[in-house]
Amino acid sequence: MYVNVQSIRMSHRGGVRRPWDMKIAIAGGTGTLGRQVADELQARGHEVRVLSRGAPRYRVDLTTGAGLDKALEDCEVVVDASNNSSKTAATTLVEGTGRLLAAEQSAGVAHHVCVSVVGCELVPAGYFRVKAEQEDVVRRGPVPFSVVRATQFHEYVAATLGALARWRAVPVPRALVQPVASAEVARTVADAAERGPRGGRVEIAGPEMASLADMARTWRRATGTRAALVPVPLPGGLGRALRGGALTTDHADVRGAVTFEAWLGYGKNGEHG
Repeated sequence: MYVNVQSIRMSHRGGVRRPWDMKIAIAGGTGTLGRQVADELQARGHEVRVLSRGAPRYRVDLTTGAGLDKALEDCEVVVDASNNSSKTAATTLVEGTGRLLAAEQSAGVAHHVCVSVVGCELVPAGYFRVKAEQEDVVRRGPVPFSVVRATQFHEYVAATLGALARWRAVPVPRALVQPVASAEVARTVADAAERGPRGGRVEIAGPEMASLADMARTWRRATGTRAALVPVPLPGGLGRALRGGALTTDHADVRGAVTFEAWLGYGKNGEHG
């Protein structure tokens, strides 16, 4: 099955006002989402600066602030698509956001767009707590802002299942998920950058809510893997949050159109990154 992700229209509330020729910096611009946001904004006619530690031109380090002043000169908008899911996540996502906002204020940036996670404040686990703290830093910061929250990416779900399958058994806790294609998230982030500061959140979620077990079975059929799916208990507050759908939403501002099954078929044709 082949699905052209770029051709599928998303349903969302309200139109998009698009000023042209803005200078927009993308922190984390070499990552899975950041690359697609950069491509989307360039296609819309904006001058895009890709910022990361390994970027060819604008090398920055959010953990120290190195390179930020030069990279943000004359920029009107900054999109923060940086990510770090390690034990040092707060250094990049919380402290680094503070450094980024301070540099934006000095450079006269008019709009900060923070990419975050649907329900992050409801999940008592390290990474999600850090994302909630990052949002708080943005809300209290000196730069007008928008927060774009997304559910888990199809890419993340597939990569996690694939990594676990190497052990011939995939532990599957009880959890509700609502994955979305990162290409659709990139378009929503680009829309937010063009609209101007919202002073609040925009949420994008996948088109279907399902158990992680159902998603794992779909992945196993699509990939042909023989790894066993093993139900495992997830105790405590984390288990309750995931079973209760903390990382899903019934009230998304934007709903993606590409299902996990369709995305897997698209990926099998080698077309997605």
